[in-house]
Amino acid sequence: MNALTDNALMLRVKAGDLDKMGLLFERYNRPLFAFFYHMTHKKHVSEDLVQNVFYRMLKYRQAFRGDGEFRTWMYALARNVLHDLPKTDRRQEATNWSELADEMDGGTPADEHFDQQQQTEFLHRTLEALAPEQREILILSRFQELKYEEIGRILEISEGAVKTRVHRALAELKKKFFTNERR
Repeated sequence: MNALTDNALMLRVKAGDLDKMGLLFERYNRPLFAFFYHMTHKKHVSEDLVQNVFYRMLKYRQAFRGDGEFRTWMYALARNVLHDLPKTDRRQEATNWSELADEMDGGTPADEHFDQQQQTEFLHRTLEALAPEQREILILSRFQELKYEEIGRILEISEGAVKTRVHRALAELKKKFFTNERR
């Protein structure tokens, strides 16, 4: 087990120890894949986007100062990579949530109960129905478990604005979830 922090690893990469990028890849390839998959719903596009983020980390490693959180810097790069993706490539593929769970967990999902799986799939379909900005902020706060302060730095908005947007996105998700559940 490597006890170096993410910032320490990235600073070593910046100094020329490129092998440390492998440790960062091990730590973050799955969370980044999940972020991109939630945003695009395309497995192969998400895999390519993850590779693109790590490529940009290497390319722009001199820009990493180490005075902020590595995750914040990485997700800012990830957002830029996503925004560079043509809009036609961002959506339209049918989502297989069981396959996604397998991909992110590296095996069979822990909860194989049919009802729970249906609820999870329904929740994800409802999440897909949100506006991209709402979906993104919920993914960053709830799935990627970033702090509001980190999200604020990534989105270049205040922490208070993040809280407001998360609250509104959750309210919209809840509204859509219960409205569609009754149908």
